[in-house]
Amino acid sequence: MIATPAAPTVCTVHSADGTTISYHTTGAGPDVLIIPGALNDATDYTKLATALAAHFTVHTIQRRGRVGSGPQGPDYSMATECADVAAVRAATGARYVFGHSYGGLVALEAARRDLSIAKLAVYEPGVSVQGLFPMDWTPQYRRFLAQGRPFDAFATFAIGTGPAAARRNPRWLMAAILRLAFRGDKRAKVLQLLEANLHEHEQVGRLNDSYPNYREISADVLLMAGGKSGLPHVAPALDRLTEVLPSAQVHTFPKLDHFGPDHGGPVEVADTVTAFLHS
Repeated sequence: MIATPAAPTVCTVHSADGTTISYHTTGAGPDVLIIPGALNDATDYTKLATALAAHFTVHTIQRRGRVGSGPQGPDYSMATECADVAAVRAATGARYVFGHSYGGLVALEAARRDLSIAKLAVYEPGVSVQGLFPMDWTPQYRRFLAQGRPFDAFATFAIGTGPAAARRNPRWLMAAILRLAFRGDKRAKVLQLLEANLHEHEQVGRLNDSYPNYREISADVLLMAGGKSGLPHVAPALDRLTEVLPSAQVHTFPKLDHFGPDHGGPVEVADTVTAFLHS
């Protein structure tokens, strides 16, 4: 009989600007930090953290703008995200980092700023190359938020940044699909994060074609992608990253899409990350 894992311990630190940042800790062993993606929080990575916790002490950061941590604030930037990561790493001693989607971009930026990160694993990081991560959805998204039409904003984002199948849908249909897919606590959380999602993706756009900066990363890097992702920015981003990173390897999960770490295959992703961190 498999024992039910204990609930994670929730701890807090203060970032450089004084903002409270919480993180969830579970497991035992070398310390690993998980950085969630946009429209996600620490709880979305519970299965991934639990699988990693068989070998590691896992700290999942509750990024600013999420429940338990402070707001993004008017001066939000990639620098504040990296300062938050640095604060949690200082408290935990984590030298291994995993990042998913926007969290993968944060992880790359953090590793560029702090060479004490020894190993870095990122799954489809939000790296934009030659504008292939679309940003033209943001003006309409902002208008819908201002008008109190969150599902129209959400649909605009899903169509603007999603795979080809999503981009073919009219907004009314995508909004209806999202209303059905997101209910209860899951819906409440995503709607609460829509404003933060805008600011985070503005950082993706601002960092377009800045990937040569990652030559500065000294960590060993594992680049991961889902074979069924269908996102146009992923392959070019991984190609450019393998060119500039001093030490990088690529792993593709044929049956997973963009949401492999949080929905589609957290145990499979954890197994691959574990093997990389132990290598």
